[in-house]
Amino acid sequence: MPSLSKRSSFWTAATVAAVALWASGSPAMVYPIYVAEWHLAPIAITSIFAVYPISLVVILIVFGSISDFIGRRATLLAGVGMMAVGILLFAIAPDVGWVFAGRALQGIGVGLAMSPASAAMVEFNPSGNSARASSINTAATALGLALATIVGGALVQFAPFPGHLSYWALFVITISVLVLVAFLPRGVAGSSVNERWRPRGIRVPRGLGGVFVTSAIAITAGFAMGALLLSLGSEIAKQLLRTQNAFVAGTVISLSAVAIGVAAILARRLEPRTAIAIGGLATAVGMGFIVVSAVASSLPVFLVASIVSGTGYGLLFLGGLGLTNRFAPAHHRAQMLSAVYLVAYLAQGLVAVAVGLSATAVGLAPAVDIWAPIIAGICVVATLLAVVVGRRSREALA
Repeated sequence: MPSLSKRSSFWTAATVAAVALWASGSPAMVYPIYVAEWHLAPIAITSIFAVYPISLVVILIVFGSISDFIGRRATLLAGVGMMAVGILLFAIAPDVGWVFAGRALQGIGVGLAMSPASAAMVEFNPSGNSARASSINTAATALGLALATIVGGALVQFAPFPGHLSYWALFVITISVLVLVAFLPRGVAGSSVNERWRPRGIRVPRGLGGVFVTSAIAITAGFAMGALLLSLGSEIAKQLLRTQNAFVAGTVISLSAVAIGVAAILARRLEPRTAIAIGGLATAVGMGFIVVSAVASSLPVFLVASIVSGTGYGLLFLGGLGLTNRFAPAHHRAQMLSAVYLVAYLAQGLVAVAVGLSATAVGLAPAVDIWAPIIAGICVVATLLAVVVGRRSREALA
């Protein structure tokens, strides 16, 4: 069977990353429908959100390194295929149990697909520049999130079957991507061809502990912000807009994703540690604006918060991926990326559940007041780690 060119393979891997994030954000605009039809509390909604990273984490622990052994193509086929099955369950869901099952399968699929997609973008990158791969990867994930809220909001608001049609559209797109993945080259640059794969958990290559911790905390900070906005963002936007229009709310939420993509492209030549340091501070400031918007019930402040937070997220994700892609050896690249994603998605799941419990117990605005400062603190830690690791690297070279 003929294989795609190196350039086409690069963009196919980027498309997988975009579809993975579209899948992860796909329920965001449908959550209010679930609340209305099934009378769900906020903890139920954030629990649906949290099932995704929790199942993803389990897959990363067991299968995080598998694409380093069996190849990117085979692993991506399994991951995208599992995503498609999860989306199909959402599309036909008659009750909340099906939604939980679909969300779990989405997590399994993304857990299998994200690390090999990120690794494949480095290996199939025609320019050979890992910074470009990190930039396009970040932009692709941002595009996926934007499509989830804009397209999802439009279909929920203006099309028939608002609780299902957006999933059918995504299902068709995912199957199309699955066909493209089938034509990826079979080989893996630097793969462990002389070793036999077995479940071995997540391991970080010796000497890369500082890089791993900095990358993991950076992406964790961004994902924690995403947990707040994706699980409750639609309800926050609707309250501030004083509207039930899903398309308008989705467009407002998408500002954050657009800012992520713009930041990733404009900062592609930025040193990864510098990107993390700036991104951590920007996201912390954005969390502050979110608190102010909730207290003052101010839509303009919420818009500023979305843009600033999105810019910070973009820089954090870009810097975290950049560090890992630069230092991880080819034959352990997917494993180290899996370790980074493991920490980030586990934190995202825990934050989503905690936010939901808080919103159920004390209300939406007080929950934001509680958790936005905590997320801001994680962002500051990411900034400090980037500064410390950067200083140690310069001292080692002196």
